[in-house]
Amino acid sequence: MSENCDNNCSACAEDCGERTEKQTDFTAKPHELSKIKKVIAVMSGKGGVGKSLVTSMLASKMKKEGYNVAILDADITGPSIPKAFGIKEKVFGNELGMIPATSKTGIEIMSVNLLLENETDPVVWRGPLIGGTVKQFWTDVVWKDIDYMFIDMPPGTGDVSLTVFQSLQVDGIVVVTSPQELVSMIVSKAVKMANLMNVPILGLVENMSYIECPDCGKKIELFGKSHTEEAAKAHGIEVLAKIPVNQTIAEACDSGEIEKVQTDYFNYISEKLIEMEESK
Repeated sequence: MSENCDNNCSACAEDCGERTEKQTDFTAKPHELSKIKKVIAVMSGKGGVGKSLVTSMLASKMKKEGYNVAILDADITGPSIPKAFGIKEKVFGNELGMIPATSKTGIEIMSVNLLLENETDPVVWRGPLIGGTVKQFWTDVVWKDIDYMFIDMPPGTGDVSLTVFQSLQVDGIVVVTSPQELVSMIVSKAVKMANLMNVPILGLVENMSYIECPDCGKKIELFGKSHTEEAAKAHGIEVLAKIPVNQTIAEACDSGEIEKVQTDYFNYISEKLIEMEESK
């Protein structure tokens, strides 16, 4: 024991070898009837970069690979997952718990928009209530035999992100970004939070990466030279995919047909996710 130790564990660092104070465990157990193998959070340091798009396409990719997939929409104040999948019916509950909605291909989905009377009704809630709702989506929803659950995170690194990483058993994070120079700041925020919460980062996905010329096939960088590779290298992580600006993808989101979009962009990520499952 250090000669300077005053036995006040609340004042010492977490890595103190003499620490005896029991740390608070915020981990919440999923519903007793749920069976969830891997949980992947899709996040970014800011909004507007396409987290919901990446979540939807990644879930669709893993479903096409033959796995049981679910999406927990943690973006309570800006839920867009039901729209992308064309789900309009409301979720319901029974004596067992809440039953998630199911997409056309069988992806289980839970979102606050599936509880509201009108999908355009705003969710004007304070942080604790929002965080509590996300936690209930984990504890009170009867998820079936799920191989991969994807969590569509809200923008930034606030209350909900903290709730997810403290309460849910997250196995990895996919960080979504855009090509602009401010990407380094965006990525840094997400990476630092992941490190604080001891959750591994699987890598980066760059959205709006380029547009492909319909005549010659040349890739045109609309936002200038990408800085994603530099940011990834700075933090020792991989670039997992680059998604172009694509009219077909945009139309599919608007019409609720995201599951029909080709998902070859996510071939490498799916391989990494399958390796996670096989190596456990």
